[in-house]
Amino acid sequence: MGLVWGTEVTTVPAQPHVDLLGTVERFFQSAARHLGIDEGTCSVLRNPEREVAVTVPVRMDDGTIRVFRGYRVQHSSALGPYKGGVRYHPSVTLEETRALAALMTWKCALLNLPFGGAKGGVACDPTTMSVRELQQLTYGYTARLLPLLGPQLDIPAPDISTSELTMAWMLEAARQLQGESHPGMVTGKPLLLGGSAGRRESTGRGVALMAFRAWQQMGVRGRTPTAAVLGFGKVGAPAATFLQRHGFKVVAVGDVSGALYSPDGLDVNDLVHQVAAAGGLLADVSTGRFTRISNEELLELDVDVLAPCAVEGQLHEGNASRIRARIVVEGANGPTTPGAEKILCENGCLVVPDILANAGGVVVSYLEWVQNLQRVTWDEDQVNRHLDQAMLKAFDEVWNRARQWDVPMRVAAYAVAIDRVVEALRQRGRCA
Repeated sequence: MGLVWGTEVTTVPAQPHVDLLGTVERFFQSAARHLGIDEGTCSVLRNPEREVAVTVPVRMDDGTIRVFRGYRVQHSSALGPYKGGVRYHPSVTLEETRALAALMTWKCALLNLPFGGAKGGVACDPTTMSVRELQQLTYGYTARLLPLLGPQLDIPAPDISTSELTMAWMLEAARQLQGESHPGMVTGKPLLLGGSAGRRESTGRGVALMAFRAWQQMGVRGRTPTAAVLGFGKVGAPAATFLQRHGFKVVAVGDVSGALYSPDGLDVNDLVHQVAAAGGLLADVSTGRFTRISNEELLELDVDVLAPCAVEGQLHEGNASRIRARIVVEGANGPTTPGAEKILCENGCLVVPDILANAGGVVVSYLEWVQNLQRVTWDEDQVNRHLDQAMLKAFDEVWNRARQWDVPMRVAAYAVAIDRVVEALRQRGRCA
C-alpha cells in the first residue's frame, strides 16, 4: 500500500502581514530591470488579462443560506491556455489571487510549458463545512465560471484545502450544466476520472529533487546533508519523504500543531502513516524518537536544507537573520519576503525560488492534460521521468543564468520566464 499524503497545512506561526502581490511585483521588477524591458511592456506583463469575482450562495446543513465570495484571475495567455489551482481558505482575496496567478505565469514559462497563468479561490473556512456544503460550494463556483473554463481555455487544479474530490465535483458540475465534460478541463483529479499517476506527490518530489540538485552544485562532499521541512501536508510530507530517499537526514518536520526534531534523523515514512491514521496533524504522532519544538525553532535550525512548504511569508525580516540553513528550497508560494531574501543572500544562503522549486505539480498537471487530450494513460515511471527531466533542465538553466549575471537564482528564474512570455507576446503581435 502506498503512502497517504495529508491535507495541506493552511496555518503557520504568527508573522507580519505579508503583501504577496507586492512581493511578486518587486521580484518581477528586479528581473525586468536586468532584461532592460521597457515600461510599456512591463505594464502588459504585470496586469492580468481578466479578473472575475463571483458570489456563491450555499444552503448550509442547518437550513440557513450563506453567500461566499470567489475569484478567478487569468493573468496571461501568451503561451497557451490559463493554468492554475483553486484554493478554499479564509484569507482568499482578489489581491492574493492576482499574485498567485502571476506566479503561475512565470512558473509555467520557466518550465517551458504551453500554459499561461491563472489562479482561483473562495473565501471560506473549509474546516467548518460538511462534505455536502463543500460540494454545493464547488458546484456553484464552477457554474459561475464555466463559460471561461475548458481544456483549451482555463484548466483548474487543486490547491490549499482542495483535492482530487474537488476536481471531480467540478467535472460533474460541467457535465450537468453542459451535458458533457472533457477530462482535460481540470487536472489533479482521481485516477478513475482521467487523473495522472504521480500527481499527488509531484510537487513534493520536485522540491526534493531541486534540493538534491542544489546540494550537488554547492559541491560539499563527504557527509550526509541535513534537512528541515515546515509543512507536512500535500507538499511537505512527500518533500520530506523524497529528501530522505535522496540521502538527506530529515531532522525536523512541522505543521500548524508544532514540530518534531531529532538530530539523528526522523523516520519520515512512519510519521506519514501515523499522521494519516491519527487525524492529519503532527501533534497526533505518539511513537518515535523525537523532541517537540516550535515551528520558529525549526526554521532556525542549523541544517543544510530548509524547505518551507506551508504558506507565504514564513521567512521575513523578523527572522531571516537567524536562519542558518545553507539552502532554502521554497515548497510554498511566496514563503520568503524580498527583505528576507536580501538578508539570506548576504549571509551566503542559496534560495531556490518557488517558481522553480514547487513547479513539479504543474509539470505533472501538464502531463495529465496531455494524456487526457490523447486519451492515453502513462505509468508512474513514465510520468516521473518526464517530471525529473523538465525540472533538472530548468534548474540548470536558472543556475547558469544566475552565475552568468552574478544574481540570485530568483532573479535568474524570473528573467528566463519573462523572456519567454515577452517573446511570445511579440510573435503574437501583442507588444512591440
